[in-house]
Amino acid sequence: MYLKSLTIKGFKSFASSTTLLLEPGITCVVGPNGSGKSNVVDAISWVMGEQGAKTLRGGKMEDVIFAGTSGRAPLGRAEVSLTIDNSDGSLPIDYSEVTISRILFRNGQSEYQINGEGVRLLDIQELLSDSGIGREMHVIVGQGQLDAILMATPEERRAFIEEAAGVLKHRKRKEKALRKLDSMQANMSRVQDLTVELRRQLKPLGKQAEVAKKAATIQADLRDVKLRLLADDYISMSKVFSAEVADENALRERRAIVEADLEGVRAREEVLDAEAAFEGPLLTNAQETFYALTGLREKLRAVASLAQERTRFLTQDAEIPSGRDPEALEAEAAALRNEESQLRIDLNTKQDELNIAINALRSLEADVKSEEDRIAAALRAIADQREGTARQEGHIKSLQARLDAMAQEIARLTKARDDAKTRAASAQGEYAQFELEIASVDSSEVGLDSQFEKSKSALSEAKLALEKLSEAERAADRTRNGLESKLEALRLTSANRDGSSQLLKDSRGVNLLGSLASLIKVDSGFEAAVAAALGSLADSLVVQDLNAAVTAISALRNENLGQAEILVSNSQGSATTLPAGLTPLLNHVSGPQISALLSHLLGNVAVVEDARSAAELLAKHPQIIVVTKSGDNFTVTRVRGGSKNSSSLIEIQSLIEQLSEELVSANHECERLGFEIQNAKQTLQSRQSEYDQALSRLNDSDARISALTEQLAIAGQNIKSANAEVERLDIAITEASNERVADERELEIAQSQLGQHGEIPEPDHSHAEVLRERLTVARSVEVEARLAVRTSEERVNTIASRAAELEKSAQAEREANESAIARRANRAKAAIVSQAIGEAAYETLVHIERSIAKAGAERARLEESKQAREGETLAIRSRNRELTQELEQLTSSVHRDELARSEQRLRIEALAQKALEEFGIDVDTLQSEYGPHRDVPTFIETEDGQIIEGEHVPYRRDQQEKRLAQTEKALNLLGKINPLALEEYNSVEERLKFLTEQLEDLKRTKKDLMDIVKEVDDRVQSIFIEAYEETAKHFKDIFARLFPGGEGKLILTNPDDLLTTGVDIEARPPGKRVKRLSLLSGGEKSLTVVAMLVAIFKSRPSPFYILDEVEAALDDVNLQRLLGVLEDLRTNSQLIIITHQKRTMEVADALYGVTMRGDGVTEVISQRLRESETA
Repeated sequence: MYLKSLTIKGFKSFASSTTLLLEPGITCVVGPNGSGKSNVVDAISWVMGEQGAKTLRGGKMEDVIFAGTSGRAPLGRAEVSLTIDNSDGSLPIDYSEVTISRILFRNGQSEYQINGEGVRLLDIQELLSDSGIGREMHVIVGQGQLDAILMATPEERRAFIEEAAGVLKHRKRKEKALRKLDSMQANMSRVQDLTVELRRQLKPLGKQAEVAKKAATIQADLRDVKLRLLADDYISMSKVFSAEVADENALRERRAIVEADLEGVRAREEVLDAEAAFEGPLLTNAQETFYALTGLREKLRAVASLAQERTRFLTQDAEIPSGRDPEALEAEAAALRNEESQLRIDLNTKQDELNIAINALRSLEADVKSEEDRIAAALRAIADQREGTARQEGHIKSLQARLDAMAQEIARLTKARDDAKTRAASAQGEYAQFELEIASVDSSEVGLDSQFEKSKSALSEAKLALEKLSEAERAADRTRNGLESKLEALRLTSANRDGSSQLLKDSRGVNLLGSLASLIKVDSGFEAAVAAALGSLADSLVVQDLNAAVTAISALRNENLGQAEILVSNSQGSATTLPAGLTPLLNHVSGPQISALLSHLLGNVAVVEDARSAAELLAKHPQIIVVTKSGDNFTVTRVRGGSKNSSSLIEIQSLIEQLSEELVSANHECERLGFEIQNAKQTLQSRQSEYDQALSRLNDSDARISALTEQLAIAGQNIKSANAEVERLDIAITEASNERVADERELEIAQSQLGQHGEIPEPDHSHAEVLRERLTVARSVEVEARLAVRTSEERVNTIASRAAELEKSAQAEREANESAIARRANRAKAAIVSQAIGEAAYETLVHIERSIAKAGAERARLEESKQAREGETLAIRSRNRELTQELEQLTSSVHRDELARSEQRLRIEALAQKALEEFGIDVDTLQSEYGPHRDVPTFIETEDGQIIEGEHVPYRRDQQEKRLAQTEKALNLLGKINPLALEEYNSVEERLKFLTEQLEDLKRTKKDLMDIVKEVDDRVQSIFIEAYEETAKHFKDIFARLFPGGEGKLILTNPDDLLTTGVDIEARPPGKRVKRLSLLSGGEKSLTVVAMLVAIFKSRPSPFYILDEVEAALDDVNLQRLLGVLEDLRTNSQLIIITHQKRTMEVADALYGVTMRGDGVTEVISQRLRESETA
């Protein structure tokens, strides 16, 4: 498998469609700076799924699209296609050739294709990951990555090995599991607190539910017996009434005369009866309407209260996440941008200087060539002139010219030798000076090391202190949550108190002072004693006078709200006092509003420590009541005590106050810990700053030592080169002198033969020498300017990256704040809706109040009409009696019988009315289902206290009357009954069951997550140690190849903890004792990092590697060694190298030249070198 071709269109500087045919082996991409070489690497990274615009050297993803130039319009999309040869089947796809394409439009839409078919980004990543090319794409080594590895911490270097080994996906899985584990732990604590509190409530509620259930059975039995006795009375009276009616005919004959006289009166009475028959149902309807509207009013009040509570909850301020101020981040980014602008101005200035140096160099090269051409022309002219002379004269001139040239050469060589000696002496002085400076810096570094260790220790202590405070804060928060849960449960428990709670919620016109528990203050430790002394009165209400108490009882009965104990605060009577020497319970109870009532209730109650003391005190004073602090109640005739299944309202109220105080303390503790955490964070920041400063000073010292070491090596090299040059020049001078002596002898012989002839002058070479020296200086200036431009470019890129990160952080903080504001807005909208519901309910209540007032007025009118009609009826009957007095002797017996029948009829009607009103049963149902002819069921109480139905027995009135008395007695023995206990018990039990199941689910989930974390840790450990061992082995071999005679190895910073240990590099080049990377020269650092990368490549091979100018800092010797290592990689992998080095180009199989046209568009020229060399 290898990369076969790359087609780029509209990507960065590649405006036109450009195709690069890549070869197996080594492919080099060369070209001048800024021509677009690195864009080829970016294009490969981008088409393989890179999503970071910063990695692609851009601010946003749209920057990769060709932005246009002065002569060419911008394009609307970028498209890159990468063709991979899959003939070996490395990719899990049924194609021998796979083409991956990616298209990006300016609107942000992207398209991915495999062999022309649309796919997802995930499909491309999964396809490539199976071939050893992960998402992080460690096979692409871009510009600056060598420095990143060099400056990385041991933990960051470990990450490079993990990325190559594929550990990243396992670590992400572990982080996800740990986040779930943290959130689940908080849920478990909350659920555990709730289950503990619900179990505490369940036991007393269970007993109350049993009592309520038994009371319901007894009440049903009581209703049955009352109905049977009522049916018996009704049937008996009906039979007597029927017997008396049998004599009605005779009585009518005797009353004939009286009826004639009373006809007018009876007519009026019939009219009144008709009115009564007509208005009676109207009165009943009016009463039913009044009661229905009253019930609806209560429901609407509940709705309004619920809406008000929800509005209060939603109007509370939501928590706004805290973070760094985006304005501060943007200000810091703006400062960096300003610095970047200044650096760019400086860069432009240095670029201008470089251009000036280049122009000056070109001008000098042209001058030197012109001067050399002139000298050559002059020499040719002399030769032409001498051609006309005799051979001997020409020979003489030639010898003279050679002698002059030799003299000049000897002078030049002598001067050069003197200069070389001067340079050698200067280099020797510099060498000694650098040795002294290195010794001085080494001595000062000892103090820097100790200072660094101290700051590192202080930083660790600050982190440990912050972790302890954070743990304490979490514990305090859990305690506070538990107290809130308990307090909420107690308040719910105290709210369910039969009729008393209903009156407290709505007094219904009763002048209530409040509950007794809320009006008194009990000293700590005496709550149980006060509750025992008050008994059932502990849950009672307090009113101002007896009339208020009667009104309260009437309201409870009329609205069927249950029962309530009511105390009258202004009751008259003398309070009893205790004998001297005793401890009154009143000393531990205070209630300014009801002090007189407390004197009546507790005036004769003494408090002691234990039961034995109570018995001794009663023996001396039998007329008093004694209670213990633990809640036992003693009198002469009765003792109540032992353990309790439920608490009184006083004890619950005291516990609520205690828990409230504890909750306030817990809140204060949380606030204190929060303040200490802020201080600890500030301390941590200070320690971090000190640590960074110490590390910076240590790094500066290392850099100083490295610079001095490099300068020392340069000085030594200068000494060697200067001495070698002196030796070479001495040899050259000796040889030139010997040649000059031989030429002088030959000249003397030639002159003696020729005689006197004139000499032809030689051309002047001094100007050419001056130009050559100036050319050398100009070349040095051009190199220095080029280096300065490269340094400025790197600084500008670094500042721009930091500014982009700060701007991105500011945007993220601003988005988080906007999200919090949006949530608050949603809560505000919900609060408005709840408020609207409350207002609507209030308006409806106003209308219902008006309707109730109208219904009440109608009912009052009908009642007044009824009273007036009854008054008129009485008047008519009185008139009737006056008339009947005249016939008293004749009709006295008739009237007595009629009155008896009327009374009997009224009693029968009263019984029927009672059955209908009290039991809701009409007369026919009463006679058919509860008559004496029906058998009576019996009820039996089982051993566990349950009441079940037994056999049926014939009806006997004496037995039913006895049954009535027994049932009423049993109901009274049950005491105070909570009718809602059964429903509350079922609700709490169901909630406890649900929470228990949830807790078990959370425990199982926690175990599963812990297993996942352990499994991931084991997997990461095994993968890492295997990859590390292979990488370390290859690094040792490769380092030995790159540094013959040197030693390099990878070491673990903490071998005992393979999950967090870092990876450090020890490198000792030949002839040096240093092992620290910071003390190596620039080339040695680069070569060491390259050795590590190649070791990673060998331990986890990939089909191809892309290297962007990784050998830029190497000299020829080290470059040749590196090329030997790359030759090894070429046997199994494809290499694509961006380079400026000629020797790297020589080992390439194919060469691509990248150039930038005048219109800013990149063009590519290719050359297959291996075939050319063969040809």
